[in-house]
Parts: sequence; structure tokens; C-alpha cells
Amino acid sequence: MLGVDGLNLALMIADSGIIDSAVNDLMGRSQLMMMAESRGVKSTVKNHLLKWRGSVKKRITRVCETERFQEELSLYQAVIHWDEGMFFERINDVVKQLEWHSAFYLPARRLLEKNKGIHNPMFPHYFCDQWYQSLTDAIKQAQVMELEANKEKLLADLYQRMETLRNMDKVTESGDAGSVGRLWDMASAKLSRGDLSVMKRHAEFLKKNQGLQDIAEKLGRMASDVDDPDLNRAPTEELQLVEEKSDEATDDIVGIHESDDLNKLLPNETLFLAYPELEVVFYKHLIDKRLMNYRMQGKSRTLRKVKAHRPDNQQADIEKGPFIVCVDASGSMNGFPEQCAKAMAYALMQIALAEDRDCYVMLFSTEHITYELTRQDGLREASDFLSYAFHGGTDLEPVMLKSIELMSSGRYKNADMVVISDFIAPKQDEEVLAQVKRLKAGKNRFHALSLSKYGNPELMSMFDHCWHYHPNLVGRLMKKW
Repeated sequence: MLGVDGLNLALMIADSGIIDSAVNDLMGRSQLMMMAESRGVKSTVKNHLLKWRGSVKKRITRVCETERFQEELSLYQAVIHWDEGMFFERINDVVKQLEWHSAFYLPARRLLEKNKGIHNPMFPHYFCDQWYQSLTDAIKQAQVMELEANKEKLLADLYQRMETLRNMDKVTESGDAGSVGRLWDMASAKLSRGDLSVMKRHAEFLKKNQGLQDIAEKLGRMASDVDDPDLNRAPTEELQLVEEKSDEATDDIVGIHESDDLNKLLPNETLFLAYPELEVVFYKHLIDKRLMNYRMQGKSRTLRKVKAHRPDNQQADIEKGPFIVCVDASGSMNGFPEQCAKAMAYALMQIALAEDRDCYVMLFSTEHITYELTRQDGLREASDFLSYAFHGGTDLEPVMLKSIELMSSGRYKNADMVVISDFIAPKQDEEVLAQVKRLKAGKNRFHALSLSKYGNPELMSMFDHCWHYHPNLVGRLMKKW
């Protein structure tokens, strides 16, 4: 080969430390880390930066996928496999192809002019080395520009999240350290003053109606009481000694290959060192990893962690499924029931954050609308839901069928479906009841929160647990928001 292989050039530069330098620079910004510490999310910010490091590495290695670099790399890869005679015969045509897209075009022209008429056998190697260096510099510059652009976007996102967290402090006094990481994931959305105002109103309403908060807490605890080994998140891990084939072990010689390992060098390779004029060939083969080496293979013994089938103790963490909160948005829910329904959904979202669970809200009347309160822009989703005006009639069946469809997938084990309504509606048909019964057998739970004294008992009989919340008029006036 006339030069070094350039196929992994982008990856090599990405691994050279430029990304780590960017991460260290971000972590070293005192203003950023002081804000993170004051918000109680310093470790969360560090984890966020480490995740960004992995994702940005993929993005900057893709700079080689542009047409400009792909064409030049293809040419370079072809040239380095030529012999000296072919190089001198074809190199002028290659340089012409570099004219419009390569930074190496002018240096290449100058090199050819200096070497005109002199067929030095070392010139092709020198030419390819200079070309490789030019490619390295061009790709590194493109990667640094891409890295800086992503770094600026990341900084803007970090400050946005901290601003959202600061505003959320005014909304709720939850202060639960367990929910900070999840709230951080949701804090990328920029909240307006109106968004914060509507959430603050419902948070204050929830605080005044302790009965709703108590129901939400009882409902949240039920997922922890399930006795099912398949739902354990923390199985034991034990160490076992495992034998594996390894090229590093030196038990047997299994062949010959090109490498740069001087300890496994074939004796005939040292003949180059016997003649001063051939010594440079030996060192070139060493740099290019083209020295003939014995290929060794054997068995190495490694300690590996192996998962056991049972949890290591009775306090194993239980995998808790999502909340699916179905809220009756019909006109009959206007007023106090609407406030209760929205506050209850808001309380369940806070529990979902603390327990690392998903939380979906489906509004149903004559149609149904779905909100995912714990996704990346979940705070905006929560604000949109809390601002929705209830109207229309009650049609529970479509949202029941949609919830059953969701809970039938593997992702919805140990899930809680909560229907919040006045339940002034007919009972569900036998097919829906049969599907609900099947899901109950699969560790899913169905709950009802009735906000009216006139709910249909036959409709509510399909649920595992039924709560009633309808304070008298005096109680409502005392809890006015």
C-alpha cells in the first residue's frame, strides 16, 4: 500500500478526544453547574451530557457521508492500492478530479510540479501521506464545526430545561427527588405564563381537596402489591468463570496474518533490518501493520455476571405499568366535577414521575383525545389537557376499547386504568366485560372514580375498585379555587 487506510478516518478523529473536551468544557462552566446544583439536578445534567456524548459521536462521524468526502475518500482508497508505476501513469487524472471539492488540490499540484520528470519510488508514498494528512485536517475541521453547532444547541436546551424547572417550583411543592430525573426529561418544552398559571390553579385545587390526593396515593400503591416474579426488575447476578476463545491467549499457532506485534514476528521479517537500505521498509510495514505475525489462539478464562432466575430478596423492585386515565369530558362534568377530574389526573402524573411510570390521559365525550403526560414535552401536553373545555355527551365504549387494545400489548403489564366520570351512562356490553376480565387476570387493574351520586351501579360493577368523591355544597364552597 502507498498510504494509510482511510476508511475509519472519521471514527478515529471522533475518538481522538475532541468530544470529551467538549463535554469537559460544558461541565466546567460554573454558571451552568451552579444552576444545576441549585435545582438539585447536578447528577442528572452530568448523565444528560454523557448521553449527548454518545449521540453526538454518531452525528459527527456522519460528516464523511457527504458527497464531497465520499468522492475524495474513494479516490484515495483506490490510489493507495496502486503500485509506483501505475501511480506515475494516472496521478495527473486523479488530481484533476480533486479540483472542485478537495482542499488537497493545490498542494497536490505543487507536489507534482516539484517532482516533474523525477520518478522517485518514495514520492508516491510521500504524496499519499500528505493527502491523508489533508483529508484528516478537512474531516477534523468539519467534525469540529458540527460539534460546536451541536454544543450550542445543547447549551440552549440545558438552560431551557433549568428555566422550566425553576418555573415548576412555583407550581408544585412536591420536592420528590425520585421524580427530578423524569421531570428533567419532560422539561424541554418552553412553558408560557398561561401554561404555568393553569397548572398552578389545579395544583392549588388538589392541595385543598386532600380526599382526591388520598385516592391517588392509594391507587398508586396498588402496583407495588402485586406478587408476580415476572415483574421483578432486580434479579440477582452471580459471577461465573467462563472459558472463551481468545486471539490474545498464546496456547496454539493457528496461522499467519499481517500485524504490528513484534512479539509474534516471523523470523524472515527481521531480514529487512540486516540491510540499511531496506530498514525503512521494515519500519513502514510496522506503521502500516503489515509485518507478518504468527496468529495465536487459545482459551481465556473470564469472570462474567450471569442473571439468576429469582430476585435476591423479598424487596425486589416491581415493574409498574403505566396509568391510563380516561376522563369524561361531557357537558354534565362542567364545574366542580371537571376541576376534580383534572386535578386527579395531575396527581397521577406526579405519582408516575416519582415511580418512573408512563401516564396517558384520554378525554372522551362524543370523541376521544389522547395526551401523553410523561413524554418529552409532557408538561406542554399537561397544560393542553388542563386547558381543555368539557362539552358534548358521554360515550365510554370507544375509549374502553382503545384502552383494552393498549393494555393487551406486552408493554402494559401491571397497569392501572382509571375512569373518572359521573357514570351517568348505560353499562358496557358483554364483549367489553369479557375483555376486561381477561386483562384483570393478567395483573392489570381497573378503577373508577365517580364524581356524582347518580352514577349507574351496573356500569361501575365492572371495576376492581370504585371511589366516590362528591362533597356537599358547603364543602365545595370552602374549597373554592
